[in-house]
Amino acid sequence: WDNADFSKGVGTTFYQEFPTLNTAKPQFVLDVEAKIRQYLRSSYSAAWTLKITWEKVPAYAARTDTRKTITYQAILTTDGFRSYVLMLYQDGGMRWDYTRLAATNVLIGYT
Repeated sequence: WDNADFSKGVGTTFYQEFPTLNTAKPQFVLDVEAKIRQYLRSSYSAAWTLKITWEKVPAYAARTDTRKTITYQAILTTDGFRSYVLMLYQDGGMRWDYTRLAATNVLIGYT
């Protein structure tokens, strides 16, 4: 998912699951559905959604600098047939200085 380094006690990761099959949908899930409908022009209706948040985390190796942190999320959702991932970054995008990372072939996104 990332190259975050929690070894210095800086940053937090947490998640929240939204099983919404045959239940009322919270506003967060309705917002996710709206984004998918907007970008993909589909009639998507989520049966399950998972929100993972990395909050104020430094890049690996944190021994060099724990001041430049970022917050970002991955939203996984499925209707049981189709599955999607939304990658959300704080305003300003990825703030890690990739020139100081152990690996310099850094990408934002997934394949």
